[in-house]
Amino acid sequence: MNLDAEHEQFRDSVRAMVAGHVTPIADELDRTQRFPRDLVEVFGDMGLPQLALPEEYGGPGGDLLSVCIAREEVARGGSVAMSQLASQNGIVIWGILASGSEELKRKFLPVLAKGRTLTCIAITESEAGSDPATMRTRAVRDGDDWIINGSKQFITLGGIASYALVFARTNEAPRSKGISAFLVDTRQKGWVVARDNEKMGQRAFPVSDIILDNVRVPDAMMVGSEGQGFRSILNSLHLNRPTVAAMAVGLAQCALDYAIGYAKEHATGGSKVADFQGIRWMIADCATAIEAGRNLVYSAALVHDSGAPEVEVTRLGSMAKLFCGDMANRVASDAVQILGGAGYMLDHPVERYMRDAKLLAIYEGTSQVQRNIIANKILGST
Repeated sequence: MNLDAEHEQFRDSVRAMVAGHVTPIADELDRTQRFPRDLVEVFGDMGLPQLALPEEYGGPGGDLLSVCIAREEVARGGSVAMSQLASQNGIVIWGILASGSEELKRKFLPVLAKGRTLTCIAITESEAGSDPATMRTRAVRDGDDWIINGSKQFITLGGIASYALVFARTNEAPRSKGISAFLVDTRQKGWVVARDNEKMGQRAFPVSDIILDNVRVPDAMMVGSEGQGFRSILNSLHLNRPTVAAMAVGLAQCALDYAIGYAKEHATGGSKVADFQGIRWMIADCATAIEAGRNLVYSAALVHDSGAPEVEVTRLGSMAKLFCGDMANRVASDAVQILGGAGYMLDHPVERYMRDAKLLAIYEGTSQVQRNIIANKILGST
């Protein structure tokens, strides 16, 4: 699928920035698990974390296709973790735009527009992940405030973000109907980082377990109406899935590019690795899968940007997330295979790409969850 001139120019500018700032440090970030705070400013100056924010609130006014392009290019530069940073604030921005009060929008969105503020999403608990029905975190009204108590697990940037979109049960309505969403300042007393998790991949992006100990939140910081928080934010979660799929496309392209370069340069048994039919077929299959994934991502983004019904946006977004998450795992594994024994060594980044790829089929809804969503949209189920 060809991009128009405006999107091509944007892609080229992001690609140039990634070559100068991301690719040179990608391996080092994985080894040291260092979060590169300097990249927050670099990305912010390009308008990437705030890309989805409309111009009326001081943002760049980028469409979903632009967000997908940005995430693909950063991942293609060798760091899926930094691709998350490029558009980390997207769900919070979309959620506030869709369901936040005008007061909340005017107060908070201009802060995000500066591109220096990190946010996180606090949904997952030890017994409540993709299905919120068993969520145990509670928020109890106290005058004009709410008091939140509970714990959250595997919260990306939970230990360093300034604000969190926290989901908590505020009444006993069944399943998600009793859950509300709150924008919480994490710098206040009661937001406790219980631990930072050690991960297999995407190691430069901190993921923390959080305890909320009598965290006080003004009623004005509720996003959406009481008891409708999860439902009001749900579309934001659906919008984020094509962007995660774009990350998968970028990582897969990066892995294949490296494997092709290796196969062309190295010989075995007197022939270049790239001359063996088995290797050539693997490369052909990988390239075909990547192209299919990229087109599915762009289609999902363009459907949203054209104003299509939410059911269509959700269906295509989940298809993109499902296909590309699984595809990236296959391509990264094949890249290691193409390098043979060398691919298993730390001397080459393909082993990192394979480690990083695994999470793409897990977070933002596992591949199994995406299949349920797709089937529901096709069959008309709830």
